[in-house]
Amino acid sequence: MDEPLHASEVKRLAKAIVVAGTVIYSGHALREMAKDKLTKANVESVLRSGSAGEGEWENGSWRYQMWTPSVVVVIVFRSTTALVIVTAWRKRR
Repeated sequence: MDEPLHASEVKRLAKAIVVAGTVIYSGHALREMAKDKLTKANVESVLRSGSAGEGEWENGSWRYQMWTPSVVVVIVFRSTTALVIVTAWRKRR
């Protein structure tokens, strides 16, 4: 996979992986999700229908933010069929 990806490709690929690939949750993501009372269904909904940003190089990999008006998710693609949820949080109003 040739990274960084454009936002439109991030959105397309994340949606495809949620439907038919592998979504892995990091320990950090699960802890942060618990703090904000987010479920895997909440996070995967963002991946299916949220907006996506351009990649940022951090800690040796390209990370991408996806969001809805209420939730932000940071992902890393492992391949065209697998991604890792790095972290997720509920936006404060």
